[in-house]
Amino acid sequence: MTPFKVLDCDASFRPDNVAFIQNGDIWTYKRFTDEINRLAHGFLSVGLRKGDRVALHMRNLPELAVAYFACFRIGAVAAPLNTRLKAAEIEQHLKRLKPALYIGQDDLYYDEVAGIGASVLPTHARYVLGTVRKDSPVSPWSELPAATSDLPELPKLSVDTPAILLATSGTTGVPKYVTHTLETISAAAELCSELSLSHEDIAIVATPMVHASGFFLFVGSLWHGAQIILHERFDADAVVDDIERYRATWFGGLPVMLVEMFESQQRTIRDVTSLKTCAVGGDICPPRVQQQFKAHFGTPLLSLWGSTETIGSLTFGSQPRPVSRISAGAEVRICNQDGAPVPIGEVGELQIRGPNVTIGYWEGPDIIRDATQDGWYRTGDLMRQDENGELWFVSRMKDVIVRGGSKISPAEVESALASHPIVKDVGVAGIPDDLFGQRIVGFVELSSGAGQYGPDDILANARRLIADYKLPERLEIVSHIPRNALGKIDRRALLESLSQRPDAAA
Repeated sequence: MTPFKVLDCDASFRPDNVAFIQNGDIWTYKRFTDEINRLAHGFLSVGLRKGDRVALHMRNLPELAVAYFACFRIGAVAAPLNTRLKAAEIEQHLKRLKPALYIGQDDLYYDEVAGIGASVLPTHARYVLGTVRKDSPVSPWSELPAATSDLPELPKLSVDTPAILLATSGTTGVPKYVTHTLETISAAAELCSELSLSHEDIAIVATPMVHASGFFLFVGSLWHGAQIILHERFDADAVVDDIERYRATWFGGLPVMLVEMFESQQRTIRDVTSLKTCAVGGDICPPRVQQQFKAHFGTPLLSLWGSTETIGSLTFGSQPRPVSRISAGAEVRICNQDGAPVPIGEVGELQIRGPNVTIGYWEGPDIIRDATQDGWYRTGDLMRQDENGELWFVSRMKDVIVRGGSKISPAEVESALASHPIVKDVGVAGIPDDLFGQRIVGFVELSSGAGQYGPDDILANARRLIADYKLPERLEIVSHIPRNALGKIDRRALLESLSQRPDAAA
């Protein structure tokens, strides 16, 4: 089954049911599928064909959802662009993707794309949603949907060919394009039932749909018939307001988003008793944040591990800690560096295979580099499995700090530092050292009420929670913790900022 069979079924048997709502604008299943079909014919009318890439540069708008599914209808490949990228970064993506069409949101387009040369993105291939400036040689979105009755026939779908290219965060260099097909999208959407998503739920989608988390949450919610409250962008006040207004039952986001939500609830109390499931992913969530969220929302934060390559393979653990369970039907193993499974309780690399796993990395038309070894995707994440079968996250393999022969997880140190109430955000990294190999440096962003407290207080508090050899030997107070395009701590940027300080040689 593909997402279309689900949507077509819904449009046929419950056409007036609500698929999603944005700012009070109600999109029924019939309206949604009608717009998808109209745009799919519009794509064909302007010459788009199977395998062509379509660059989608929008926030969470209904038109983005329509464009995704219209691409899928004709076999075109959706290539979403991160809305936080600058012109130079977008230009590099466009050079690699060579899209046949670009669809952008007016402010995003004029701020970052308008100046990119026609040799990279032909003028006739540019369509803009919103206000089109009179002196701008681009076409408005309204010209894309077919307006005539003489419509080209929709091509037959291939469920095992590229449907969407999701760019990785690029923390290790040039971003990779994780390739999913209608088949892998459908398998991942089906696994969303493991996330307690059903037709009885009202799910708020505020994470960007140009990323895997937002995209798969949207598709998974549709798949299981959950009503979606779609937010163009994350705003904590608006999200908490909508939990009360729509009696929302499901939300998922990054730790920093959840912090802003309970701070919003502190300022203005709303009735949030409808919220039954709240997932936190993308980064380790400090215990203090978990406790504060539950105190203000009455429901625990459920840690959720996921990767763009393997969405849906793991689900919530039994407790609100960095622990996961294996989704029904998923294949998971923990292996040592030689690829052999490790005993229960020992740390190893998480490896996954299944129908939801990416077919590989897109490197050009008809060029897909396999992302697996013997069908197993090596996540690069270190985990251990306990006696109950639950998985505990330890660290990213590339982030592990080796100090004097001891391996230290930055996530564990960050959790200890973040337990102090004056810490708003924190990052930890290792710096080269001739004697120990690496030394540990902590970077802390203080909350507004830090008062008389400082680095010594934070370290003293952390010393109660972790061994002395894991404690940072240097603690820097910073204005903010840099994060990459997917909201994860950018440790490379932290270390670069350290090298630029006057006392860098100390």
